[in-house]
Amino acid sequence: MTKDFAAVDLGASSGRVMVGRVGPSEIKLTEAHRFRNEPVRTNRTLYWDILGLYRGVLEGLKKAGPVESIGIDSWAVDYGLIDAIGELLGNPVHYRDARTDGVPERVAEVIADERLYEITGLQKLPFNTIYQLAAAKKSPQYEVARQLLLIPDLLAYWLTGESGAEYTNASTTELVDVRTREWSSPLIEKLGLRPSLFPAIRHPGSVIGDFGGTRVVAVGSHDTASAVVGVPAAGDNFAYISCGTWSLVGLELNEPVLSAASRAANFTNEGGVDGTIRYLRNVMGLWPLQECMREWGSPDIVELLRAASREKPFAHVVDLDDPVFLPPGDMAGRLVKAAGLPSDASPALLTRCIVDSLARAHKRAIEQAQELSGKHVDAVHIVGGGARNELLCQLTADACGLPVLAGPVEATALGNLLVQARAAGVIEGDLTALRAVLRKTQQIVRYEPR
Repeated sequence: MTKDFAAVDLGASSGRVMVGRVGPSEIKLTEAHRFRNEPVRTNRTLYWDILGLYRGVLEGLKKAGPVESIGIDSWAVDYGLIDAIGELLGNPVHYRDARTDGVPERVAEVIADERLYEITGLQKLPFNTIYQLAAAKKSPQYEVARQLLLIPDLLAYWLTGESGAEYTNASTTELVDVRTREWSSPLIEKLGLRPSLFPAIRHPGSVIGDFGGTRVVAVGSHDTASAVVGVPAAGDNFAYISCGTWSLVGLELNEPVLSAASRAANFTNEGGVDGTIRYLRNVMGLWPLQECMREWGSPDIVELLRAASREKPFAHVVDLDDPVFLPPGDMAGRLVKAAGLPSDASPALLTRCIVDSLARAHKRAIEQAQELSGKHVDAVHIVGGGARNELLCQLTADACGLPVLAGPVEATALGNLLVQARAAGVIEGDLTALRAVLRKTQQIVRYEPR
């Protein structure tokens, strides 16, 4: 038995609607529609064009044709505020906006970082929802808001009229208790936020509602949660790298790691599908290369990486996690300064610097994750767009001293579709069973360490 499902997958630079024909031994992906995701700056604030994204979703679903169900995933932490009559109060603010500058320090005066980690298990990042809300709570919009909806939940609300908070995305807000998997009311109240803003949490596989006669199903709506479902691992002893604009580097665990050492290493315990924990670190990923390429006029990536592979390895790599690399603009100049390179450094040399630095960052994160969790790793799976980057995959294998299994590139869409297919009864079983389907149907490239 095979059925068609639609996966709405929103990334930082584009969105798309993918149609998947899924059966116990079959997954065939077709891109129904792709559309740009371009943030908009007005005065001092950087916003998402959420209405443009919704229009793209509607166009994509129309092109997708009849499907069994629809699932939505996107990036984490950002949200829209809904008023008393159910209308959106302005465009959601982009997580790269500067409004949270200095806010984490102010929040730490209310609740210590140590206590916050004990409750939420979350990596401290300046753009987490907790800090966005702390920055926004004196705004007129916040004053009249009646509900907060994260990006996938907002789009699902517009499709179905039903509100809620999908667990894997809610877990990234730093407002969910990592043990109970529910909103932490004591924490929310301590921060002076209104508990009534936060809708009931729902879990992947549950039916949200109906859109034009088609079910909308909750999936791992944080795109990394869906990407981890899309890791074609054969056993438990694997590390994953969901590599794109960000590299999410970590392990899949059954219980969170909440030690002081884990907090000091800035590891996060995010919710995964089937009650798992995504124990990971956010690494800057390919964002610096993407920004450089934009500045260079979008050169051919294959030729650029081929030229970079001929450059000498960098003995002293750059710390890509330095906040200096977070904003857009003049990325090449910042890299030149950080790496001590001449101002006329070639694109090939800068690309080699980025890829070497990222491979070393992958190694550090994987080694730390093993040490802190006590879980041993036999192989590293790279999924997402970074799986196409042969130089990065080989350098990661070399740095880690472990085989790297690259692919599928479309892990996020595949994970989204597999959760829908299981909810529809097309596939049965746990994550191991879902991943077995991927190993039967997806092309995986193996890189051995040299």
